[in-house]
Amino acid sequence: MSRIDKTFADLRRKQETALIPFLTAGDPDLATTSKLIRTLAENGADLIELGVPFSDPMADGPTIQAASERALRAGTTVRKVLQLVAEVRSDCQIPLVLMGYYNPVFRYGAEQFAKDAAAAGVDGLLLVDLPPEEVGEISAIMKAAKIALITLLAPTTPSERMSKLAAAAEGYLYYVSMTGVTGTQKVSPADIKAAVENLQSMTEVPVGVGFGITTPEDAKAVGEFADGVVVGSALVKIIAENAGSDELLPRVGKFIAELKQGLLA
Repeated sequence: MSRIDKTFADLRRKQETALIPFLTAGDPDLATTSKLIRTLAENGADLIELGVPFSDPMADGPTIQAASERALRAGTTVRKVLQLVAEVRSDCQIPLVLMGYYNPVFRYGAEQFAKDAAAAGVDGLLLVDLPPEEVGEISAIMKAAKIALITLLAPTTPSERMSKLAAAAEGYLYYVSMTGVTGTQKVSPADIKAAVENLQSMTEVPVGVGFGITTPEDAKAVGEFADGVVVGSALVKIIAENAGSDELLPRVGKFIAELKQGLLA
C-alpha cells in the first residue's frame, strides 16, 4: 500500500479529514523548504503538495506566482527538488505530491523523471495543465514507477466526464472549488457540497478540495464533507512574510496546527 493510500485509510478509520498544505519548493530556498516540510508534518499535516516552480504558472494567482519566481531566482530546478525529497526521506515519511506543470517534466524526460522521482521518494504527481486526453503515455510511465497521477476536476467538469475521470483516479481526486486561479477568492462550502458528494458517489478514491481555503473555519466547513482540504496561498503568504526570520517556522507550525484543530473540532 502506498503512503498516500495508507494515510487516507488511517484517516478514514479515525473519521478524520486530511490536511494537505501546499508550498513552493525553493521559496525562499531549498534548505528552508526542507525545514518547512518537517514543520508541516510535525504540526498536523497529513500529506504535502510540493510545488515545482515554473516560469508560467497559469493556474496560480499572484501569491504562488511570486513564490515560483522567487524559487527560480534562487536556482531551484526539478533535479534539485528531487534531491530535496530524497533528503527529507531520511527522517520524514509524510506523503509528498509534486504539483506543477508539464513542461518541466517533458524537458526532464518523463521516463527519467519517473525513475528519479520514485528513487527520491515521491508519492504522487499533479500536473495542472495536462488534459486527461493527453495523459496516456505519462500515466503508464508513472504507474510503472508506482507514482500516483492525481486528477484535477472543476465545477465546470461535465458529469459524464467527471464519472470517467473518477473511475481512473489514483491517490486522491483534487476538486477545484471554483473557476479562476489560486488565492483570489474565498471558498463557499454551501456552493460545492453537493458537487463534492456527487463526485464521492462515483469513486472509492478520496476527494480533496482546494482553492479558497484560508482559515481554520474554512477548513472545518469544507472538511464536513470532503476527504481532504488543500491550503496553498494562505500558507505561501505566511512563508513570504516571514522568510529569513526566526519566526518563520513557529508561525507556520502554529497556522498548520490551527487548521488541523479546525478539522478535528
